[in-house]
Amino acid sequence: MKKILIFLFFALCLRDGLSQVSVGLKVGTGISELEADDSMVIAGGILSQKVSGQDGKLRIVAVVLEKKPVKLAIVECDILMIDRQRLDPVMAEIEKSTGIPATNVLISCTHTHHAPSTIKVHDYCPDEVFTRRVQCGIVEAVQKANTNLSMEDCAFKLFLGKEETVGRNSRWLLPDGQINWISPANEFVRATGPFDPELPVFTFSDSAGKLLALIFNHSTHNIGSRQRGTRSPGFYGLAAQEIEAELNCPVCFLKGASGSTHNIALSGNECTQRIKEAVLDANNHTQERVVNRLAVIKRPFKFKVRQFDETTEDEAVRRYDRSNNDVVRVFRDMRKMLAPQCGQERETWLQVVLIGDVAIVGVPGELFTQLGLDIKNLSPFRYTYIAELANDYIGYLPDLTGFKLGGYQVWTGYHSYVEPGTGERIVDEIVAMLKELAGGDPF
Repeated sequence: MKKILIFLFFALCLRDGLSQVSVGLKVGTGISELEADDSMVIAGGILSQKVSGQDGKLRIVAVVLEKKPVKLAIVECDILMIDRQRLDPVMAEIEKSTGIPATNVLISCTHTHHAPSTIKVHDYCPDEVFTRRVQCGIVEAVQKANTNLSMEDCAFKLFLGKEETVGRNSRWLLPDGQINWISPANEFVRATGPFDPELPVFTFSDSAGKLLALIFNHSTHNIGSRQRGTRSPGFYGLAAQEIEAELNCPVCFLKGASGSTHNIALSGNECTQRIKEAVLDANNHTQERVVNRLAVIKRPFKFKVRQFDETTEDEAVRRYDRSNNDVVRVFRDMRKMLAPQCGQERETWLQVVLIGDVAIVGVPGELFTQLGLDIKNLSPFRYTYIAELANDYIGYLPDLTGFKLGGYQVWTGYHSYVEPGTGERIVDEIVAMLKELAGGDPF
């Protein structure tokens, strides 16, 4: 009789469109808005620049999940990037104030090229006032999410959508053998790498089907806004905010492996609209996933600052753009600062978060798309996705083919300083961590 009643309950849930909750899974969300003004230097270009006004909000969005005994936090920041020097104290404060272990906190940047600077790169340094606001905003958003943790169990759903037009591989081979950077040149030979169009959408809802949180992931550079010359979360952030208003639930965006992708052919307005439509469509097709556990592995990873030849590096920059002496100067200055550091060993973080059978991989730089696909293809989990610029920033992470071809992404500077082979080693370590999780609970 008991089995019959259970069967009838789930049949009614399916008939009425109610969610089948994952027993013990709780979710909470928190949002903090970042204040900025026209006096702040904007990160994302080579040369220092300022803008006037703002298009959309700059935000921190946090999603806290709990399935005892594990609690974790996933956080996105509408900034270009930020390093562990600034983030490690933030994670320690989160652990102190919420009880969520620092190892269980993933902080990823959306890589908007339209927000004030939070890092030393190219021709500018961090805006200390804004950077401090980002640090405080992260803590505040996680604290809110932890406080807002749902009392009842929630359902976890997934649909693997696709958006093939917003991004493309931007490292095109030119007739003279160089690799295109971002110019609108028409004479391309071929793309030198792939573009990943996958657009997974994860949702959390209560037993009545009400959305409590939505997370989506896509892989291209977040350049472009509705209004040019303003501060903006970029087209991904703008899309997230419009989706949030339409669905009446917090929306979090995680940027995938996009160190080699950017579409300069579409306006920010068009990108915003296409991403919004793709996410909303995917949301209409999400299906239940059983969450039998939450698990996290976060480990240190050591790498070295590359050795480089000054003459060769200088010629690569000058050959690409002989008309802009300011750009040449910026790269020369960065190399002068890096030269004494060549060969030094550094340490960063790699992280894997498991929600049932869905894996989110935190990588601390701009990972080339091919390396992201390698992780996906080698992972023991069918649903594996990259969250780059997570927990630290160590520059572009090219594959060995990318290093051989050259181009802006591998020119030496604070934007690109790891030695060749670092990307492949990261793939190997991440895959080993995923396999460890597949073998059982690491706690």
